Amino acid sequence: MKKNKILITGATGFVGKQVVKHLSTLDVEIHLIVRKGKETFFNNVQSITISQNIFEESSAWWAEKCKNIDTVIHLAWYAEPGKYLDSPINEQCYEGTTDMAQGAVNAGVKRFIGIGTCFEYQFSESPLDISSPLDPQTLYAKAKFKTFNYLNKFFNENNVEFLWCRLFYLFGEGEDERRLIPFLRKNIAAGKEVELTSGDKVKDYLNIKEAGKIIANLAINKHIGAYNVCSGKGITIKSLAENIADEYNGRSLLKFGKLERKSYDPPYIVGKKTDTKF
Repeated sequence: MKKNKILITGATGFVGKQVVKHLSTLDVEIHLIVRKGKETFFNNVQSITISQNIFEESSAWWAEKCKNIDTVIHLAWYAEPGKYLDSPINEQCYEGTTDMAQGAVNAGVKRFIGIGTCFEYQFSESPLDISSPLDPQTLYAKAKFKTFNYLNKFFNENNVEFLWCRLFYLFGEGEDERRLIPFLRKNIAAGKEVELTSGDKVKDYLNIKEAGKIIANLAINKHIGAYNVCSGKGITIKSLAENIADEYNGRSLLKFGKLERKSYDPPYIVGKKTDTKF
């Protein structure tokens, strides 16, 4: 039987590494596009193509790279902590993704998986289902929302299976130390005080290994449309921080109420798992 040939962008990122790791255990052919200097060794990789900036590549370039590819998993996007939410680079990512989509269609790709965010949803006090209203607030979320709408229409018109994975809060192996959980661990372990908001926000956290496994399985699944990559469970930031602090006997280092909650950071954001069978 012919192997499913899968092309992946963003393979060296926080999410990408886990997706590739899980795909390498499946009977598929893996092809990567990475930046120069990021030629990290992966098991079971058929080929690695270098691009210094995939969002500047033309549709013709993508058509060439997608030749004989069955499935594209597009994980790459600008995501530098503290900067990406309101960066104009998000628009470049959107434009570059439309060129990628055009090239993929021209090459005869059969399935395309894109990555969205839970911040596309309208804030709610109830768990967010894929049918929940959308109302993105940041430039990042708006660009993702615009990308979803474009790809959904474009691929539907060209008979390409399209899946959009909306990621909730991910944590774990390879996480940037500027993000909340590694930031807490680093400072508490060093005996430093950590200033936080009131801690009453409720968020949906999922281990990155599980998220990678879900996306990898979806690559060879027939599910289409939007999909929530989430735990389906909420935890307050206060409980999360206290659980981590307890590992170091450091609850006294947590200073709640010292920071103001950002306007785009909702008081409650928990996903409802999308039903599917792997």
